[in-house]
Amino acid sequence: METESIVRLLTIGSLAGLLMAVGMRLTIRQVVNALRKRRLALIITVNFVIVPVLVLAATKLCGFKTEVSIGMILLAAAPFAPVVPVFTRMARADLALAAGLTALFPVLSVFLTPVVCQMMLKQVAHSGVVQFNVSEALLVLLATIVLPLGLGMAIRYVALPFARKTMRPVEIFSEMAGAASLTFVTATEWPAIVAVGWRPLAVMAVASELSLLLGYSLGGPDRGARQVIGLGTSNRNIALALLVALQAFGGTEVVSSVVANGLLLILLGLIHVAFWRSRCQRASE
Repeated sequence: METESIVRLLTIGSLAGLLMAVGMRLTIRQVVNALRKRRLALIITVNFVIVPVLVLAATKLCGFKTEVSIGMILLAAAPFAPVVPVFTRMARADLALAAGLTALFPVLSVFLTPVVCQMMLKQVAHSGVVQFNVSEALLVLLATIVLPLGLGMAIRYVALPFARKTMRPVEIFSEMAGAASLTFVTATEWPAIVAVGWRPLAVMAVASELSLLLGYSLGGPDRGARQVIGLGTSNRNIALALLVALQAFGGTEVVSSVVANGLLLILLGLIHVAFWRSRCQRASE
């Protein structure tokens, strides 16, 4: 089996299992109520406009290679990673809000991400048109994100005792698959990651932290909601960015740039989760 197929199988299995377990913890009413309380229009604007413009400005200011800049912009145009509900559960934040936004943003991304990419990429001297199969992207995102969340909530509604019994084993298995996938892709892509260089990674780290602060400020008075929106705004959808990169720039350094910067965002997300969780534990003590 090819390396790409192994990574894809492990990643899809891990995300589907983790998101289904998240769904088993929630009801549809909880998710809808959590979304109603938030300024969705502003959250969408920040994620699809402000963050891409911020990353574009950073790449132009630093004068990175075109391929590296394109990879960074593709990530910036793909908001709310599917791992946000998982990070939210680990940080003990607002899980219902995380599930709702994580289900909403992939659907928006299918239509908005190509538009944002084309507008942004014109500014980095790339004259080609981004090739993006909307129907394929919609199918992939629905199957790997929205469907597992919905299935988990359906299982909870139909068989609550079964959901409570199987939820933790599903989480453990999925976390193991996710760790294996991350380790595997890091090992196989390490030369390409190193080739990207430290400067783009440093700039992406700064952009990610600024994005987290932007998102955090939109959460209102509730700390759990602030953490969710901050994590979603700073953690971009690597799977979607890779899909666009492979369709439009396959075989180029753009793919390596997406992988390298995407792994960095996951690491930063885990650091924030660990920090918030430790603060929560100290507060409870």
